[in-house]
Amino acid sequence: MARTKTTSNPPPNVDYKALYPWASEDLLAETSSFTSGKSVKAYMDGEPDDKGRVFGREHDAYVSVIPCNAGEPVCVDDCASPEEPPFFFMYSTVFKRVRVCLPLTGFKRALLTEVDVAPAQLHPNSWAFIRAFTILCNHFGHTPSMDAFLYFFEAKSLGKRLWLSFNGVAGRVLLTLFQQSYKGFRKKFSR
Repeated sequence: MARTKTTSNPPPNVDYKALYPWASEDLLAETSSFTSGKSVKAYMDGEPDDKGRVFGREHDAYVSVIPCNAGEPVCVDDCASPEEPPFFFMYSTVFKRVRVCLPLTGFKRALLTEVDVAPAQLHPNSWAFIRAFTILCNHFGHTPSMDAFLYFFEAKSLGKRLWLSFNGVAGRVLLTLFQQSYKGFRKKFSR
């Protein structure tokens, strides 16, 4: 299982609006309820059949899931503090329900780079499309590729929303839409 840090030190009074002047008020208000290692572990271990599956890979010694600092918005980047190791935020439902594992594959990293978003900027439904596409490719013996994915799916602009979404390209249906959207994930993200 990936390591989790048990404590979180609240940062000194940080003026996030000054650090991230481009960020909307909604984005700055998007903070996590996971502010202790105990809260992250309790959520991730919540269902017995999910135990040990979230980060079950040989890279676990290099991956840590740690809680967020209290009041830290999801738009904080790892460049803000050079003394901290690199990190990114991820909504926990992406691990628990969609079953995306760390470290991210080359395909997933290339896709995030191409659409120019951080992992937490993709809506969980979009992560589900990526996971389903990967499963289909693997089933048919193909290597998932960014170009093939973007042939079937297009990115919808963030606009005033907090997340980017993928939708099927008209006339190129590979997967149908979900009957329900992921809900209740907003305050549940970690580093």
